[in-house]
Amino acid sequence: MAEHQLGISVPGSWRAWLLSPFLALAAAVLALSIGSYPVPWWETVHFFLATAGLVAMDPERHALLHHLIIEIRFPRVFAAILVGASLSVSGAAYQAMFRNPLVSPGLLGVLAGAATGAALGILAEGGWLVVQAGAFLMGLLAVSVGVGIAHLFGGGSIIMLILGGILSGALFASLLTIIKYMADPYSQLPAITYWLMGNLGQATVGDVAWAAVPLLGGIVLLCLMGRALDALSMGDDEARALGMPVTAIRLATIATATLVSALTVSIAGMIGWIGLIVPHIARLLVGPGNARLLPAAACLGAAFLLFADGVARNLFRAEVPIGIVTEILGIPVFLFVLHRVRRGWA
Repeated sequence: MAEHQLGISVPGSWRAWLLSPFLALAAAVLALSIGSYPVPWWETVHFFLATAGLVAMDPERHALLHHLIIEIRFPRVFAAILVGASLSVSGAAYQAMFRNPLVSPGLLGVLAGAATGAALGILAEGGWLVVQAGAFLMGLLAVSVGVGIAHLFGGGSIIMLILGGILSGALFASLLTIIKYMADPYSQLPAITYWLMGNLGQATVGDVAWAAVPLLGGIVLLCLMGRALDALSMGDDEARALGMPVTAIRLATIATATLVSALTVSIAGMIGWIGLIVPHIARLLVGPGNARLLPAAACLGAAFLLFADGVARNLFRAEVPIGIVTEILGIPVFLFVLHRVRRGWA
């Protein structure tokens, strides 16, 4: 779809596309520098250059910064990068596939399913690993239910996928309500509620290590599917006329986006709005072509969540759950984006 057809002016879109990775990198350096023990950003850069052997640094200062930056802050910052990029690129891919600007990664029920699985793990008191595994597996199950309903009643058409996702989300939301009703109101229910707000503070080196490969693989795969999603966004008949395997592309997109979305929930809990608003910001900057949009959305999503996490960690005396911050930030940002793109949506 051409930019002028959407009513969107995208001056310097290639420049914005090339600059988006540097924005994410700058946000990461800033996130590694701020905290209860702040470090000047240029010293953080100096530390990494010294670690690479390119410049010299006092050994005691290097050891202190290594403990502070690498051992304490890096797992959380890297988790924010992975989660923000995954949710944003999944949202952008879903918006292209469903040809709907209001679609987010939770459309097919993955977030409701993952929340139910995590709550079930907390109810069973099985430990953090059980909570993570439950969130991941139930997220996959929820999407499988939604896709199964769509294929059972409508052959997997767009409208039936949406309806199947709505039914699956409602089913698992009901199960989540039952689990919360059964939970101990003094211990388990507060833990479930806090987890549902989203939190990167519990991300450990182990969490980041096991999730990094599938998340990065899913992000890259979705970015490589940009041109196929461009064809799919024109309509099924047009895509088939171009020789595109429509069903295979749709299922691959759903499977990949579901995998990375479920993994983000297992790491950080429920974090909303990113998969909805960041693709619109990227679309304003680089245009509607998915070959450029998806990588830009990944970079901007990482930068957005790093910024939100910095606010959550440093704005108040006590840390605020990051899901609350993304919702507070997401509403005005979405209103701004809505003002800019309303002509294109019409």
